[in-house]
Amino acid sequence: MIFHGIEAPNIVHTNTLAENLADIQEKDRYDIILANPPFGGKERAEVQQNFPIKTGETAFLFLQHFIKILKAGGKAGVVIKNTFLSNTDNASISLRRLLLEGCNLHTVLDLPGGTFTGAGVKTVVLFFEKGMLTRKVWFYQLNLERNLGKTNPLNENDLVDFVKLQKTQADSENSWSLNVVDVDKTTFDLSVKNPHKKDEKVLREPGKILDEMKELDEEAAEIIKKIRGIL
Repeated sequence: MIFHGIEAPNIVHTNTLAENLADIQEKDRYDIILANPPFGGKERAEVQQNFPIKTGETAFLFLQHFIKILKAGGKAGVVIKNTFLSNTDNASISLRRLLLEGCNLHTVLDLPGGTFTGAGVKTVVLFFEKGMLTRKVWFYQLNLERNLGKTNPLNENDLVDFVKLQKTQADSENSWSLNVVDVDKTTFDLSVKNPHKKDEKVLREPGKILDEMKELDEEAAEIIKKIRGIL
C-alpha cells in the first residue's frame, strides 16, 4: 500500500468473520467491495453462528459478509472457486439463491486455472450489485494460449476483449447470457457451460503439460526453501 501512495492506511487487525452480521449498521456499509477471500479455510462452529447460512467454508462466509456490508446499490467483484457455481451442498445452493434474489449477479468471469491459486485451481469473478433482482447473468470464458502462474500472471492485455464485450454484454465465441427463468430453482446451478463450444475433451500438448509440471515443481521448491528458512 505504501508503494501506491497510502502511507498511513487505516488497518485493523481482527477476524472479520467474528463480527455478527446482525450488528452491521448502515454507517458500516460500503459502496464498492473488491475481494479475493481465502479458499478452503474452515471456521469454528461459534464463528458460523454469526451467519444465516451456516458453513465452515471461509470463502462462503466472506461472501455473506460482503453482501451484508454493501450499501443498497453497492457493487462488488469477488474471486471464488468455480466449483461454487455448481456445488450441491446446502450452503452453496442457498448462497447462489441469495445472490440471484438479493443482488443483480450481472457478470461471471471464468478464469483459467492458476490465475489466483496454485496447482491449476480454477476460479471465477462474481460481479454483482446489491438490492436488484438478477434477471440475466452474462458469462465470459477467458481462454488464453499460455499457462498462468506466479511467474506468468494475468495481465491487463488479457482482459481487453472481456472489458469491451462486458459493456454491452454481447455474445461471442467466449461469451453468452443465461436467463434466470431458465435456472433450476431447486439447485440454482450456474455452471459455466459455453453453448458456442462442443462438449468434448481437448487434450493438451505434451510440451504444455511438461511446462506446467516444471512450473509447479519450481513453486514447490520455493515454498520448501522458505519453510527451511523458518526452521
